[in-house]
Amino acid sequence: MNWLILIIAGLFEVAFASCLGKAKEAEGVAAYWWYGSFLVSLTISMLLLMKATQTLPIGTAYAVWTGIGAAGTAIVGIFLFKDPANFWRIFFLLTLIGSIVGLKAASH
Repeated sequence: MNWLILIIAGLFEVAFASCLGKAKEAEGVAAYWWYGSFLVSLTISMLLLMKATQTLPIGTAYAVWTGIGAAGTAIVGIFLFKDPANFWRIFFLLTLIGSIVGLKAASH
């Protein structure tokens, strides 16, 4: 169950990073809504990470959380913010995802 909580925490990390990107693009009141969404997502992500680390090893949990956030944010950047998607960027994203899966597998 705590692995699922950790994955959800990582997805909220993607959400808070994406909110920062949208806030940068927004103007006026819309930017404040994105910053508010950033704060909500950040809070949820941290609370879920805190819950997950009560039973999972901190080093593994933190690495998986940041890995999900980094890979997810890069993928969102490609699709939502038109970040570059060249061969090496995709290659290293795949190795990052493989490393996250490996950490999960090695923690049993």
